[in-house]
Amino acid sequence: MQKLGDYIREVDVRNKDLKVTNLLGVSINKSFIPSIANLIGADLSNYKIIERKHFVYVPVTSRNGEKLSIALLNDCENAIVSQAYTVFEIIDEEKLLPEYLMMWFKRPEFDRYARFHSHGSAREVFDWSEMCDVLLPIPSIEQQREIVSEYETISKRIKLNEQIIKNLEATAQTLYRKMFVEGIDKENLPEGWRIGTLGEVGEIIGGATPSTNNPLFWSDNGISWLSPADLSKGEFKFVSKGSKDITELGYKSCSTKMLPKGSILFSSRAPIGLMAITVDELCTNQGFKSIIPKECIGTEYVYYYLHSIKNRIIEENTGSTFDEVSGQSMKEYIAIIPPESLTSRFSMLLKPVLHLQFIKEQKNIKLKELQSLLLAKMGQ
Repeated sequence: MQKLGDYIREVDVRNKDLKVTNLLGVSINKSFIPSIANLIGADLSNYKIIERKHFVYVPVTSRNGEKLSIALLNDCENAIVSQAYTVFEIIDEEKLLPEYLMMWFKRPEFDRYARFHSHGSAREVFDWSEMCDVLLPIPSIEQQREIVSEYETISKRIKLNEQIIKNLEATAQTLYRKMFVEGIDKENLPEGWRIGTLGEVGEIIGGATPSTNNPLFWSDNGISWLSPADLSKGEFKFVSKGSKDITELGYKSCSTKMLPKGSILFSSRAPIGLMAITVDELCTNQGFKSIIPKECIGTEYVYYYLHSIKNRIIEENTGSTFDEVSGQSMKEYIAIIPPESLTSRFSMLLKPVLHLQFIKEQKNIKLKELQSLLLAKMGQ
């Protein structure tokens, strides 16, 4: 094991001449994100300039999802970041590859290490000295290149699948608009169309949580049970399992209900509007108002109609003391109900599109498991 401080040095270059205007933040997902800070009238001269191959991390680790926000700049030549961030670079890239080090930072074990070694009262901080004290295996530069190459090959395959999924989604959205939106006058619907409610297109189902104090209610391999947290990353459109399962005893102890394959999950609190389609039977906590679509209307139409009014549901149910959509209000939302012949045709056209999306999502799950294995091997 080598001490990281022997391979890195802090960088502190300020934007005094205001030449750099691309302001970035760092997310807990270990990547840069466009800053959401209001820059009107802001003095950018004291912000730190970062360049390609520079690392940036947020020293504050409290209230950060048990992760250290850190990223490696690879997508642009330079940018600026908050003066509260720590910037550093590798001294000699012939001894330690930046990409290899970034892989180390992506390991969950590193996040646990950073949280354990953070200190402070009001705010816990993983400071520069703690970063320099990190121990890690540093193999030969040739071995590092092999490890990085294998990891990046998998990353490229994941990104390719994500792009295919995105393109398929655009196709589905276009088809929905052409069949049910474009040229349709809501005040004068075509013959066979009508105005109804969400309660008429499917059954609205809530959920519940067994007591977390009773270990007999919980299992590693029981009845699939989801909470909004399982959809919070927005990675997958199709779900069959959450991070926790409940036992038969746990299921009977509360009012959660089983949702069949093809149900549409819709988070009704914390936050509102996360959506997914079930590919297996499962149940949820009280953070969902899910829909079991009527067979004559179909999952496909109900999903995309609900998606089209999602923002309105969010806007109308936020801003109060506790943001939440009730089961009754969910049932009462207006739904445009086309004739069965159209919704059936839409389902027929969309099934192969959704199936291919599902296949690509499943491949990415396997690829991400491979990435996790590679990261785990680094510590062996």
